[in-house]
Amino acid sequence: MSPLRALVVAGVSSGVGKTTVTLGLVEALRRRGRRVQAFKVGPDFIDPGFHALVTGRPSYNLDGWMCSRESVVATVATHAAAADVAVIEGVMGCFDGLDAKSEEGSTAQVAKWLGAPVVLVVDAGAMARSAGAVVLGFERFDPDLDVAAVIFNRVAGETHFGWLRESLEGACRSIPLGFVPARDSLALPERHLGLVTAAETGLAQEFLDGLASAVEQSVDLDRLLALATSRVEAVPPAAAERRLPSPARPRARIGVARDPAFQFYYPANFDLLCAAGAELVSWSPLRDAEVPEVDGLYLGGGYPELYAKALAANEAVRWAVREFADSGRPVYAECGGLMYLAEALEDEAGTLHPMVGLLPTIVRMTPKRLTLDYAEVEVIRETPLAPAGTIVRGHEFHASRIEEVPASVPRAYSVRMRRGQAPQAEGYLIGNALMSYIHLHFGANPRVAEHLVRSCQARRGA
Repeated sequence: MSPLRALVVAGVSSGVGKTTVTLGLVEALRRRGRRVQAFKVGPDFIDPGFHALVTGRPSYNLDGWMCSRESVVATVATHAAAADVAVIEGVMGCFDGLDAKSEEGSTAQVAKWLGAPVVLVVDAGAMARSAGAVVLGFERFDPDLDVAAVIFNRVAGETHFGWLRESLEGACRSIPLGFVPARDSLALPERHLGLVTAAETGLAQEFLDGLASAVEQSVDLDRLLALATSRVEAVPPAAAERRLPSPARPRARIGVARDPAFQFYYPANFDLLCAAGAELVSWSPLRDAEVPEVDGLYLGGGYPELYAKALAANEAVRWAVREFADSGRPVYAECGGLMYLAEALEDEAGTLHPMVGLLPTIVRMTPKRLTLDYAEVEVIRETPLAPAGTIVRGHEFHASRIEEVPASVPRAYSVRMRRGQAPQAEGYLIGNALMSYIHLHFGANPRVAEHLVRSCQARRGA
């Protein structure tokens, strides 16, 4: 067996253009006939959605805090087995993660676990010789990390790139692979929780063509591919297929809300549910007139606040969801799903929109108060997702808050955030419906997928 070919696209900081560069590289390599498997370091949902549009296959999250080293390495070994190269987009700055004292949850941690070289993205829009100092600092900060190459972003042209290239000569070991030019047409649109999502806008072919052409013209792709390596052993395709979670004989049908309002899911969660015997049925709270014939519901995160008027107007499906929950069949709702199951959702303009009405509270948008943090959950009472005593990890990412939930509503979670404050009671349990702001990664504890499927199976025909 030979090692997998892999590259980690890391940034000097957030906002330097990692996603733009990653998409340009992936599309340019795809044009060359290369099969590319994309991954994303960290808990983000948005960037993997764009990766999937370009590669035509799911992009998997690699998170060193939510999941173990073994899980991260196995995910790459399995899903990149049939690809020519794995391209792994980093999170925030290369060394940013759980906190400022460790590498947990960082791009650097994952790159070192995989033994893969780092291609550092530097926003050079306002620098020249100083670029050398920046790159040298990243090379020396952690000698165990292989910072092998640099791609400069937002470069004015060939003359500017020449200065940037010269700034590395004699001082840095990193190879200047090239640049992406400073053009407004190559930027992805953003909003309060990051980029506008792939499910909403897609990627115009004109944008992809322009981005890939810019990369082909200004980045040395042959040299890039020559750098690609890792310590992860390539798995023969047949063996890789056996490693993938294969759907067991369906034991339960789970309806997954999937539309522009509900789109934040980890592909690994779906894989684990299918391996546990779930048949996943996609449906849309925005567009469908009824809930599908299923044994349980999974309502993920997304942007329900942007579609609050349409969600409220679909009264038939709101009532159907409420009746489904009242029947005792399992409902698992994360973040956007919680917002949808509340009494009402107040948008940024202050307009109140009626929602399902299961959780007795109102959700209000707070665009200037973003909540972003890792969370470790201990389940403290029996739930459809997991029994008491289960530990699983995830993260919070939202720009809304809920008003006080009555004390009569049981709390199923004891949540520890990384900030070190006392554990918080969360995870609202009403009948067999579990609602939380926390996005859980089932790879942190695969038993939760098995338990959710069993819970749904137990309610078949209810």
